[in-house]
Amino acid sequence: MSMKLGVAACFGRMQLTMQNAEHLNQEQIQEFLESSAEIEFAGRGRAEIYAWTERVVVAQEFARLSRKERGLIRAYIGKMTGLSPAQITRLIRTYLDSGSVQERLYHRHQFARHYTDADIALLAEVDRAHERLNGAATRRILEREYLEFGKQEFRRMAGISVSHLYNLRQSARYRKRAAVFEATRPSPVAIGERRKPDPQGRPGFLRVDTVHQGDWDGAKGVYHINAVDTVTQWQIVGCTSKISEQFLLPVLEAILHQFPFQIIGFHADNGSEYINHRVAELLNKLVIEFTKSRACRSQDNALVEGKNGAVVRKLIGYGYIAGEHAEALQKFYTAYLNPYLNYHRPCGFATVSLDARGKRQRRYKAADYATPYEKLKSLPEAAKCLKAGISFEQRDVFAAAMSDTECARKMTTAKARLLRRCKSESPIPPRSF
Repeated sequence: MSMKLGVAACFGRMQLTMQNAEHLNQEQIQEFLESSAEIEFAGRGRAEIYAWTERVVVAQEFARLSRKERGLIRAYIGKMTGLSPAQITRLIRTYLDSGSVQERLYHRHQFARHYTDADIALLAEVDRAHERLNGAATRRILEREYLEFGKQEFRRMAGISVSHLYNLRQSARYRKRAAVFEATRPSPVAIGERRKPDPQGRPGFLRVDTVHQGDWDGAKGVYHINAVDTVTQWQIVGCTSKISEQFLLPVLEAILHQFPFQIIGFHADNGSEYINHRVAELLNKLVIEFTKSRACRSQDNALVEGKNGAVVRKLIGYGYIAGEHAEALQKFYTAYLNPYLNYHRPCGFATVSLDARGKRQRRYKAADYATPYEKLKSLPEAAKCLKAGISFEQRDVFAAAMSDTECARKMTTAKARLLRRCKSESPIPPRSF
C-alpha cells in the first residue's frame, strides 16, 4: 500500500511515495513523529487522504485503543495528511459511526423551475417589441396578452411578479436574446393664464410640449409635438418641419382631432411656438382654456416632459432627421404610434398620499398600471366626455383587433422602415476637420 505525499522542507518542495505507512506499529510511529518534527507532509488529494486514513484506523484497530494510544494515531494521521485536528476528529467519527471514511458529495438545494426557456424567450420578445418598458408595465402587458387576448403561451408569464420579472431579465438566457438641441425660447407676450390646470378627475386637460430633433450644418431638423392628457395619460404625437404658425397650426388641429374626448384645457410652457395670437385664436375658436407654466414651477408641465424622454426620445432617438420627412413621421404617428400608446402600452397612475409633514408621496402598485383607454373607461360618467359620434363599443372593437405585442411589433416594424428611409434619403456627410 502506498500514499503520495508532498514534503515541504527548508530546501524547497519534493514528492515522496511511502509504502505501507499505515502498518507501522506504535513504537515505529512514535519514532517517526520525533524524527520528522521539522518536516511538513501533505496529502495529494482528498479521495486518497480519506482512503489512507481509513486504512490506518482499520490497521491500528482504533476502536480498541486507549485514550493515549488514540492520541498517537491522531497525531500520526495529522502529520502524514496535513489535516487539522477538527478534520481528523470528523473523519474518525465518520469511521466509528459507519465503518468507513468516504468523501460525501454535496447536493445543493434547488427550487423547482417554474418559468421555462420558452417563457424567457417570450419575455425578451415582448421587451423588444415594446422597447423594454418598466417591470410593472411589462407585467401588465403579459397579463393582458393572456386574459384579454387569449394567448395561451402567456399562461405562466401572466402571473409573474414584478421582482421576478427583473430576475429573468438578469439571466444569461435573456441577455442572449435581448445632435444639437435648442432650449425652449421664452416669450414676453401676455397670452394665456399663468396657472396650473385643475382637471378634478375629468379628461380633456392637455399638457403640450415640443421636442426638437436637432440641427445639422445650420439646417433645422423636424419638431415633434407631444400632447398628453393629464388624467388618462392619453397621448398624441405629431410632427412638423417648422414651428412657425403656418406649419404648426395644421398639426395642432390634427392632434386635437385625434383625442376621442372633448378638449377643455390646453397647457404649454412659455415657448413662442404656442404663446402667440394664432394659437390663441385657434383655441378660442374651439372653446379651449389656454394656460401656461408659472415661473420657477418646473412641475407644471412635468407630465409631458417625462413623456418626451420615455416615448419620443426612446422610440425616435436623438439623431438628426431632416424637415422634409415631417409628413412621413406625421403619418407614422397617426397610423401606428398613437394607437399603440393609447390602446396597448400601460402607463403608471400613482396613488398620492400626504405624510405627517404634509409632503406628497407617490406610490405605484401593480393595480395602478393600465392603458390610457382602460383608464378612460374607468372614469365616472366617461361616456359623457366622448366626442359626438364616438362610443366605447366602437373603441372596444378597435382595441381588441390585435394584442399588445402584435401592435408593438407592427409599430416597431413601421418605425424601422421609416427611419431607414429617412437615413437613406438624407444621409449625413462625414464631418471635415
